[in-house]
Amino acid sequence: MDTCRTPANTSKCSGNTMECFMVLSTQAQKISIGVLCGLFGTMCVFENSLVLYLIFSSPGTRKKPSYLFIGSLALADILASIIFVCSFVNFHVFNEAGFSKEVFLLQLGGVNTSFSASLSSLLLTALDRYISISRPSEYKLLMTRKRAWTALAVLWVTCATIACLPLLGWNCCVLDSTCSELFPFVDDNYLSGWICFIVVLLGCIVYAYAHVLWRARQHVAYMEKQQAQAGKQNTRMRMDVMLAKTLVMVLAVLMLCWSPVLVLMIYSIFARLSDRLRKVFAFCSTLCLLNSMVNPIIYALRSKELFSSLRRVFSHFRRQLKAAEESPEAESTHKSSVIET
Repeated sequence: MDTCRTPANTSKCSGNTMECFMVLSTQAQKISIGVLCGLFGTMCVFENSLVLYLIFSSPGTRKKPSYLFIGSLALADILASIIFVCSFVNFHVFNEAGFSKEVFLLQLGGVNTSFSASLSSLLLTALDRYISISRPSEYKLLMTRKRAWTALAVLWVTCATIACLPLLGWNCCVLDSTCSELFPFVDDNYLSGWICFIVVLLGCIVYAYAHVLWRARQHVAYMEKQQAQAGKQNTRMRMDVMLAKTLVMVLAVLMLCWSPVLVLMIYSIFARLSDRLRKVFAFCSTLCLLNSMVNPIIYALRSKELFSSLRRVFSHFRRQLKAAEESPEAESTHKSSVIET
């Protein structure tokens, strides 16, 4: 096992550096983390898998760029929940440290890729709404399926490249530099760069959402003046207003779930973290899972097309159950009539 120079190393650990980052000291803390990860992770996989099914099972939604971005968000959240829960629980709950530096950095790269892709997909969704409201007459020309797929490809490649930099050599073991107090083998300078990348994403999302909300307010004012005129334009603007409110809800949840983690990451770069703050960081990390779990709920409740598809799926499922319950009765009735004959 490789050892690195970390602030925690010099004061607490002289051998295995992985043990320095296992901050959960009591069984109650481990059980709490395990329950939270299990609950959030299971719900996240189920809900986002359902969203993917609803999008790609309907020709009307899978051809629209906006739903391709939502599908990318759902896929990223599924990957994030699976990789994060497995690695996080294995490390903090079961205290498994018998793997190499490369394996750990590969797991960390998978988590960073999926969470970064989740935020980037939200950004593309916000930009899609930005173009739809800012330039509605040119939207179909500007936002084509080909451009949407190209944007998604660039998104995933960029996120994977940035997330895998520690595995490719930008880590404190290879560089013999100061390691992060929150992540084993991670260089403080890399962590600073990754935080800047995430903050830029969040800033762009906030700007796009703010513009969408501003235009939505303009539409509301316009509709109040034109209440006597009913037409397709008003219908389209009502849909834009509803979608703008959805994006604001997503943004509020996003900031609530990501702010504690980012604040503690930034603080760890400039100051030494106490054991208590490192435990707080471990619990706050599960809020990222909560964000991935809440996103599909917002889409299912606020997107008219997805909600209609969901109702059709449940209706079909109920009909199948009803048919399965009635078939044994019908069969027994048929048998009894044959015997009587």
